[in-house]
Amino acid sequence: MSSGATPAAVKIGIIGGTGLDDPEILEGRTEKYVDTPFGKPSDALVLGKIKNVDCVLLARHGRQHTIMPSKVNYQANIWALKEEGCTHVIVTTACGSLKEEIQPGDIIIIDQFIDRTTRRLQTFYDGNHSCARGVCHIPMAEPFCPKTREVLIETAKKLGLRCHSKGTMITIEGPRFSSRAESIMFQTWGADVINMTTVPEVVLAKEAGICYASIAMATDYDCWKEHEEAVSVDRVLKTLKENANKAKSLLLTTIPQIGSMEWSETLHNMKIGSFSTLVLIPRI
Repeated sequence: MSSGATPAAVKIGIIGGTGLDDPEILEGRTEKYVDTPFGKPSDALVLGKIKNVDCVLLARHGRQHTIMPSKVNYQANIWALKEEGCTHVIVTTACGSLKEEIQPGDIIIIDQFIDRTTRRLQTFYDGNHSCARGVCHIPMAEPFCPKTREVLIETAKKLGLRCHSKGTMITIEGPRFSSRAESIMFQTWGADVINMTTVPEVVLAKEAGICYASIAMATDYDCWKEHEEAVSVDRVLKTLKENANKAKSLLLTTIPQIGSMEWSETLHNMKIGSFSTLVLIPRI
């Protein structure tokens, strides 16, 4: 970028997971209900600022947590944030640990995923919407934005948080938790953590040309570990309540840092990457 060029404007979308969607982190909050070609998002968009950086908060499961993972309208959520002008999406998600060294309460800045979902639409280009014509074969070797992840990792270190700088998330369909046999099998596949929402959220963000990164919070050891209480809703919520302030402080510190950085080249490359994989359907 030339010295006289204007830096790209940054707006941060925040998708809050279970117990991690506190709107109080935003200053000057206003609510905006929107519709999209893919239906309505999970809840109202909450617009505001974090240290003068424009942000848009969305509760993934609705603010009353009434939407199960399989029923989240991931297409509408990402589309709504893109239409609102979000250049980045940083999400929070609860997850189970599949590794001894990833302890409940730890943060993981995941860099890869394994998809075990079965019922979810994973593209905007599904042949049913005039706003997204064609077929999009999006590369997924590097699903998460490396530059955004780097900022999160460095900020977590400065805050003194127990943070793992990479990890492979396996996303299951849910809403049930894994059997012990499944949990052990996922370990042999190389998965580090397990949840129910990373896919298709990260895939759709990649298609939309958005810089996407995830703050995963380990709440339990799933059910693979002997002599350890198996995962339950009560245990997940208890751990989240005790550790939610970690994700909150990480967001509040990272977002101003992102807002002060130059993103023109990164955003340009994201846009090229998303549209260069589009095969247009000719009009007949």
